[in-house]
Amino acid sequence: MGKTYPRIDGRLRDFILSQPLFFTATAPLDADGTVNLSPKGLTGSLAVLDELTVAYLDFAGSNAETVAHLRENGRITLMWCAFSGPPNIVRVHGRGEPVFRDDPRWAELIAHFPEIDHSQHGLRAIILVRAELIRDTCGYAVPLMSYQQDRDLHARRFAREDDASLDAYFAKKDHVATSIDGLPGLPLPLPPTPLTAPPTR
Repeated sequence: MGKTYPRIDGRLRDFILSQPLFFTATAPLDADGTVNLSPKGLTGSLAVLDELTVAYLDFAGSNAETVAHLRENGRITLMWCAFSGPPNIVRVHGRGEPVFRDDPRWAELIAHFPEIDHSQHGLRAIILVRAELIRDTCGYAVPLMSYQQDRDLHARRFAREDDASLDAYFAKKDHVATSIDGLPGLPLPLPPTPLTAPPTR
């Protein structure tokens, strides 16, 4: 029913990249800490960098639990479900890190996301994940659902923000600079957005 894979390639890679939705799970080291589970979407915001590395864009929001947990311990699980077609669930268990705007790797990493205009979403970080265990399971109980389109609400909300106004927005939120459990979250103020070439479509 379940199979372990040594790498992300072939049909497994195609499956991951074709899903319009995936989930991320992280937790603090404290046994009483809050486990976080987040849905991630927006076409083009996920990339498979090589056979053991994936990355996704971390956009503006009112929390930063994933960033906080990764800064503390690096543990992360990503999950994709087949909501159409043959049933399947793929999980990538691994170690992750948030790459912030002033990181020297930023320009190289952001080039992996040419399909999305990240400038309209208040991009905070790039989450880099190195796979340690790759498995799939049957997914027989996952319902069949139809994907219609990405919502445009996030871009409409954050496209009007610049670096200064985003900092002000984050500063007003209780759990951006600090997680629910008091861990360091998104470092504020954010470094300026690096100048990059416009995305190609």
